[in-house]
Amino acid sequence: MSEPISIDIWSDIACPWCYIGKRNLEKGLEAVAGDDDAPQVNVTFHSFELSPDTPVDFDGDEIDFLAGHKGMPRDQVEQMLANVTGVAEKAGLQYRFDLLQHTNTVKAHELLHFAKAQGLQHELEERLMSAYFTEGKHVGRIDDLVALAVEVGLDADAAREALETEQYLPAVRQDQAQARAYGIQGVPFFVIDGQYGISGAQPPAAFENVLRDLWSKRGDAELEGDAQAEAAAV
Repeated sequence: MSEPISIDIWSDIACPWCYIGKRNLEKGLEAVAGDDDAPQVNVTFHSFELSPDTPVDFDGDEIDFLAGHKGMPRDQVEQMLANVTGVAEKAGLQYRFDLLQHTNTVKAHELLHFAKAQGLQHELEERLMSAYFTEGKHVGRIDDLVALAVEVGLDADAAREALETEQYLPAVRQDQAQARAYGIQGVPFFVIDGQYGISGAQPPAAFENVLRDLWSKRGDAELEGDAQAEAAAV
């Protein structure tokens, strides 16, 4: 049995392209799962803050934030958000920028590391992104985050303690340091088997092709290794 392919994803739960990229990866994984020799894959999310200077309670909507943060005219921001909403819809996501509550995401990242330790990272990642982009929920305050944590099966008291004590902040910072070491400047960024990088919200087919190619090469390498072992034994 070949070792699973590792997929390490650097993302921010407040990144619209990260949620789209996540969906596209899931569709790619679903497609290769039907192969006769389906690739085995381990997926891990890593922390990346797009706007670490954002306040927890931002006074304004998403258009206000982007217009101020990027210095873009409001009509241009509206056009950009409409475009992203259209792309998200094709990925099966219903973005609601009119409801979105912009916030600082460091606590959400801390909670994701807590969830990872409990084996529920994927469930929480999905819950946070859905809450933020499609439901207009606040994902920057401890009380709100604990409520979302409970929804995916995490213990409320343990989650609150982890957030209040900043137990997993060093893990968040470690992820960010690794991103800098890789030269990652934008997300989503996918690192496949620690050696191949895929940047941006690529279509499902892009993931399918890489995974099938890697899995095939891994199988060929194992067959070659077995043949060499048999030759040495003779």
